[in-house]
Amino acid sequence: MSALPRDSVGQLFGPHPLMAIFRGVSPEEGVRLATLAWDSGIGVIEVTLQSRSDVEALEAVSAALKKLGPAVVGAGTVTTLADVDDAASAGAAFTVSPGLDLEVVRHSKKRGLPSLPGVSTPTEVHTAVRADLTWLKAFPASHLGPGWFRAMRGPFPEVSFVATGGLTVADVAPLREAGVHTIALGSALTDPQELAQLPKLVAQIRAGKESQVSDELASPRQHQSRKPSPQDDNNL
Repeated sequence: MSALPRDSVGQLFGPHPLMAIFRGVSPEEGVRLATLAWDSGIGVIEVTLQSRSDVEALEAVSAALKKLGPAVVGAGTVTTLADVDDAASAGAAFTVSPGLDLEVVRHSKKRGLPSLPGVSTPTEVHTAVRADLTWLKAFPASHLGPGWFRAMRGPFPEVSFVATGGLTVADVAPLREAGVHTIALGSALTDPQELAQLPKLVAQIRAGKESQVSDELASPRQHQSRKPSPQDDNNL
């Protein structure tokens, strides 16, 4: 198999400022949520793999999205070589890992799947860059905060980050302003308030005005706590 282009992850994520993450969903629920995501303007979806039923959900979502349009569906929580093989068999377009495991990265590329490994420290970013990785998952982004991304832009200007972990629509503008390329949302499709804002948010991002939507959600959320959702991607 020929080597993947150096910017193969960028080719997949480049047009997409938002990604949806599905965790522990049935194939039927995955397809329903994927359709909601597509209709809301989200073109990248990650289905996490932590059980055999998750592989079935990934396969169902991948097949369904191909009928809707040029959406990109990948496998998340990929931590072993066997996970990579499952992702490839289920039709994933890329793999995402919670940490930086170069053996998993190499095997993913061998199977023709661009790899998005997770990082949270300058050392991990540096190690990834030395391995010729220029697109990285920053996790957990809700704890790292916008300041972390600003700090990373100095020594690592060539790196594009996908922020994941406990994020809501209200986090989008601060992270985009900090230089994050893609923000992953785990609960937005199951939270009626956030779901209603997604189409407008996507349009505002493309117009460079996403702060208008995020500001609308920030104030009320400062005064109320949100119950954890099964779709939250805080853990991995």
